[in-house]
Amino acid sequence: MVTIFPLILPDFLLIALGALLLHRFHFSREFFLGAEKLVYYVLFPALLFDSITRIPLNLSDTWPLLLAAATLIAVGTALAWLALPVLKPDPLQHAALTQCAFRFNTYLGMSLASAIAGPPGVAVMALLVGFSVPMANMVAVTVLARGQQGRIAIELLKNPLILSTLAALAWNLAGLSVPAPVQLALGRLGACALGIGLLCVGATLSLQGSRQASALIGWISTVKLLALPAAALLIAWALDMNALERQMLLVFAALPTASSAHVLAARMGADSRLVALSMSIGTILAGLTIPLWLFLAP
Repeated sequence: MVTIFPLILPDFLLIALGALLLHRFHFSREFFLGAEKLVYYVLFPALLFDSITRIPLNLSDTWPLLLAAATLIAVGTALAWLALPVLKPDPLQHAALTQCAFRFNTYLGMSLASAIAGPPGVAVMALLVGFSVPMANMVAVTVLARGQQGRIAIELLKNPLILSTLAALAWNLAGLSVPAPVQLALGRLGACALGIGLLCVGATLSLQGSRQASALIGWISTVKLLALPAAALLIAWALDMNALERQMLLVFAALPTASSAHVLAARMGADSRLVALSMSIGTILAGLTIPLWLFLAP
């Protein structure tokens, strides 16, 4: 446990710094909105493309990761749905918070993968993230707004993370190589993505929300931080994954909810403050649960 904390501490220090810059040093929310837009549309797609194209892949390498990612999202969705008959929460609050049970913080995941396993770990995490982004977004928007599948499909097709992942997979599986100057430029953009992305995560943290949904938030946090990592270990065993894939799948499953979840909730007319509260609590608790999972199942 002692050796694990130094690996995750830098990321949570950056998250804390982002919160301090907003609340104590008075960096504007517009500043962070611009920074997050830069990360989302430029820096992080560059990181995904660079990571996936660096290590040769074949279809036999990728299908277990695709199946594992899909299974984790399905498990998270099913366990979140169980809160309805058990807790009988407000349906609108439940619809808003369901996405928090299976969405994941991509910036934190890629940074942890780099710290724990270096470039090979980043490549595996990039595939997990790339496969999961379209699936997680599809489930989230379907729960939040039924009957809008046409608009949803268009938005998914324009998602820069999906496009960069598909382009990188096609490039890699075709056996093409990235020219050295381009690869160097992509690497530098990717290095910026993680630091700036984590600062933006810190700026989105908020502990203000509805106390009436405390039981539901507790349920969703338990699913995301405890149940999904346990499911990841079972999935990795069932698919006979190697040690690196097993470890990266565990880290991926243990990640807190994506900070963009509250943005989606607001855009779809749901309770975005409640989602931000759940995301913030999960991010804080993940500082304890992630090292615990890595300690129990290295």
